[in-house]
Amino acid sequence: MTLFIRTSSGYLGQLVSLTVLSLMQLVQAPLDPRHEAALRQMARQMSWLFAVGGIAVVALMFGFDATEIGWMPSRGTPSLWPVRILTDFGRDIYVLWTLGSLLLVIVLALPLSRASVRSRLLRLSPDVLYLILAVAIPVVVAEIVKWTVGRGRPFVGGKADVFSFVPFNGTEAHFSFPSGHAVTAFALAYGVAAIWPRTRIAMAVYAVTIAMTRLVLLAHHPSDVVAGAVIGVAGAIGVRYWFAARRLGFVIGPNGEIAPR
Repeated sequence: MTLFIRTSSGYLGQLVSLTVLSLMQLVQAPLDPRHEAALRQMARQMSWLFAVGGIAVVALMFGFDATEIGWMPSRGTPSLWPVRILTDFGRDIYVLWTLGSLLLVIVLALPLSRASVRSRLLRLSPDVLYLILAVAIPVVVAEIVKWTVGRGRPFVGGKADVFSFVPFNGTEAHFSFPSGHAVTAFALAYGVAAIWPRTRIAMAVYAVTIAMTRLVLLAHHPSDVVAGAVIGVAGAIGVRYWFAARRLGFVIGPNGEIAPR
């Protein structure tokens, strides 16, 4: 990539060359000969994730959702203002705008950077792009599921009916399943931990905290949050495989395990 940038004349030419090359790398055929082993391992991970997650969602929906929302403070309680601030750290638009702005800064700075700085930015750029897609793709999937399922939020209609479903409704009141904040938080947490493994505990705390805020604010049922976590993690796993197969940010080991480059 560095050679490609240097052979382009002028700032704009280098900028265009970098953008085109990045897109080409992202959509090219898999380069790593071990990508099929990684694909099989990912399929196993996904199978376990959806099996355990699906069982948990059904169990919570029938056995705990109604009980849990009865424990929470009333919606709009003034003392919950810190929770309302905290929950926005899991809002998809804020996370994606932040990551997108960071990637834009990196791209704009690359042609102007010295060789040593450019090398570090070139290593960072696929990581940031991975995080953007790891969050954006499951968020889009979750929006489709929300619209299709049409589950009512807690106390929609004035009562704690956890089985209030109006499929294809498309209104905010019936956009409860899955939790979009949980999708974003768990996708981001998994993605960051996949790149920088030492952050695993911190990112797990972040994701669980965001999920808890959705319950305290009566925005979602517990099963909504678990479903959001499953979709978010699954999306981040899938995007990680895509990047690893193209040797972008990740490497594939002998047995198909994926690790940060």
